[in-house]
Amino acid sequence: MEDDQVAAFNLVFEIDYLYRVFFMSRVFVTGGTGFVGSHVIKRLIARGDHVVALVRPFGNPALLKGLNVETVTGDITDFDSIYSALAGIDEVYHVAADYRLWAPDPREIYYNNLGGTLNVLEASLRRGVRRVVYTSTVGCLGIPKDGSLGDEETPVTRDQLVGHYKKSKFDAQAVALEYVSKGLDVVIVNPSTPIGPGDVKPTPTGKIILDFLRGKMRAYVDTGLNFISVEDVAEGHILAAEKGLAGRKYILGNRNLSLKAFFDILSQITGRPSPSIKIPHWVAFLAAVGDSAYNGMLGKAPNIPIEGVLMARKKMFFSSDRAIEELGLKSSPIEDAVAQSVNWFTSNGYAPTLIVKNKMA
Repeated sequence: MEDDQVAAFNLVFEIDYLYRVFFMSRVFVTGGTGFVGSHVIKRLIARGDHVVALVRPFGNPALLKGLNVETVTGDITDFDSIYSALAGIDEVYHVAADYRLWAPDPREIYYNNLGGTLNVLEASLRRGVRRVVYTSTVGCLGIPKDGSLGDEETPVTRDQLVGHYKKSKFDAQAVALEYVSKGLDVVIVNPSTPIGPGDVKPTPTGKIILDFLRGKMRAYVDTGLNFISVEDVAEGHILAAEKGLAGRKYILGNRNLSLKAFFDILSQITGRPSPSIKIPHWVAFLAAVGDSAYNGMLGKAPNIPIEGVLMARKKMFFSSDRAIEELGLKSSPIEDAVAQSVNWFTSNGYAPTLIVKNKMA
């Protein structure tokens, strides 16, 4: 970083610290009933903030049970409910996202991810919110063709992205940057693949873990992801609010692993066998087409989303150096996060009970 940038964020950090010493900050979180958002809320409460969480009219607040958090009813697609909820709010964490690889009507994904982000940012601007942390994803960042690690500045075009989820988040991230030019202090975080306890839906990654635990994962394709503990992702949000620069993106990631290596970790922790059959991408694609056609006739979501198979053609490996150097992002052992995820899924009835060998979690 340039010296003037270092001086600027140090000054902001000192002002923010003094503000919190004398006043309890009121912070607003969207997506607080979800996987990442609930962990962000826990971290904010530990910091001493008064947390206001947005809960949809028919949302499930189970992950907020027992937490000292104020809840307000609303929806990110309803501007009036957002604007009303932001009265007196100092910071906003826009974590809510429609994370699906398939939807009966793809327009729903854009309505939630793009339209919802527009509402949150516009309401924040009008209310004079001091800082917004927008949760994006590494899915809308570029991946180098030479096999090196992607970072926040790796070029990518919208047409190069696969799937409505990635494209909707790409559009929403562009809107977040536009609001910086309008005078709103927005910091962007790009989580990679969070794993850990509390994956209630579950996310597509959580479903991979569940399928493994249920004995349904018998083969794999040659792909890879960057994994990170969901608790480290939550901490990264707080660090971005405290130290990040407006308009700057920060990848919140940790360890790059092939899918086979990830299954091997699951096997070591659970004692279940890791799949040993590697299937070509074209075979996986044909299976996804057939599965989608069959489940489509039944009016059900596919077990093998075509978008997921197409995404798997590239290894999504990234560098988190910027977040480590500028924010102080920590890197907890992935094995611990996997063990915590397995424990949570089994103890909450998602998968058969088993003995988890890794006792570090």
